[in-house]
Amino acid sequence: MFEALTDKLQGAFQSFGSRGIVSEDDLDTVLRDVRLAMLEADVNFRVVRQFTTQVREQALGRDVLKSLTPAQQVIDIVNQELTTILGGEAVGLANNSQPPTTILLVGLQGSGKTTTAAKLAARLKNEGKRPFLIACDIYRPAAVEQLVTLAKSIDVPCYEEGTTAKPVEIANRGIAQALQTAATHIVIDTAGRLHVDETMMAEIAGLRQQIEPTEVLFVADAMAGQDAVTAAKEFHNHTEITGVVLTKLDGDARGGAALSIRAVLGVPVKFIGIGEQPDALEPFHPDRLAGRILGMGDMLSLIDKAKATMGEADTERFTEKIKKGSFDLQDFIDQLRQVREMGPLGQLVQMLPGFNSIKSQLSVDSLDDSYFGHAEAIVLSMTPWERRHPDRIDGKRRKRIAQGSGTLPADVNRLLKQFFEARKLARQISTGRMPGMAGLR
Repeated sequence: MFEALTDKLQGAFQSFGSRGIVSEDDLDTVLRDVRLAMLEADVNFRVVRQFTTQVREQALGRDVLKSLTPAQQVIDIVNQELTTILGGEAVGLANNSQPPTTILLVGLQGSGKTTTAAKLAARLKNEGKRPFLIACDIYRPAAVEQLVTLAKSIDVPCYEEGTTAKPVEIANRGIAQALQTAATHIVIDTAGRLHVDETMMAEIAGLRQQIEPTEVLFVADAMAGQDAVTAAKEFHNHTEITGVVLTKLDGDARGGAALSIRAVLGVPVKFIGIGEQPDALEPFHPDRLAGRILGMGDMLSLIDKAKATMGEADTERFTEKIKKGSFDLQDFIDQLRQVREMGPLGQLVQMLPGFNSIKSQLSVDSLDDSYFGHAEAIVLSMTPWERRHPDRIDGKRRKRIAQGSGTLPADVNRLLKQFFEARKLARQISTGRMPGMAGLR
């Protein structure tokens, strides 16, 4: 989502790279470019103004421009301030001292509330909790059936009464049943509308007053930009939301809602949705997202994904291989099936530091699920010696490998090129010297 913003911010900082001395005029020029980049990304203009003012004041107040590394320090201030407007630190779900914890999901129609309810339940279940779903969206066609189906797919109980009873009645009876099953968390899906209206707000406010939930989470479509922020403000005025879930962060929107909503509302973003699968809901870490936006990558989230998929021991071995840049095609084939379970490869590589500067070389746009199948066939057609010594595979061997895997020599060449670039990238990560990352460490 933040690809365009990342490119423009790195472009703004590029002029710093060739200068040992930075003047106040240089700082103002860069901040003007940063301001334009953020406005083009649909960030709230008040947030942009506050952000650039804070960066300027910090830089001048610390006498950064007179230091030996002014460019690096300015970028470090930008990173800190970006982390601040995103919330500063991760905030998890509040929990009742005595279970169950009740979570009410609210938002506009099409924001992804129903799928978010199921994702949240799946996450809670994976954490050892006992979630319970309640279907209170009686207006959207097939909303109840959708939640019931999703609940079955993740093996979580779901209470529903169809579309004839009132939402508050369904919620109360559902909560009573959840108590009988010793549920630790109750997740309630509510109806959305295409736009904010008084009837909708009155219903949601009444439901909140009746059930007194522990959390009221506003589910915001990150693709909606500032419209999502405006809607969130209306919901906050009527229901006092306690947190935000940003959905569709894997899309190609400009990202302004993600950068604005925390600063405008004053409530934390607690989760982000990055796909359609039940496990595509992650805790929101402001510092990690700030690093990704500035091109620093997000190795911590990548390692978290690896741990969840591979297990602690395998992750440590794999991490050591990445750090040393010593993995070969034998390691590649051993990890291939596990890596594909971590999520779309295009999302994973974007967590690598400095990825934007080499993405064209890796041809990431072509790395979809079919890529794994072709890559696996090619590597399995190699001998054990070839997998351990990919740089020794000559033209004759490549032709034989292509025939054995049912691909073309060009496919084998492309895979090897991508592998060599990935290995080079891993070595650069281990030394902290990524291309295009001057001052970003």
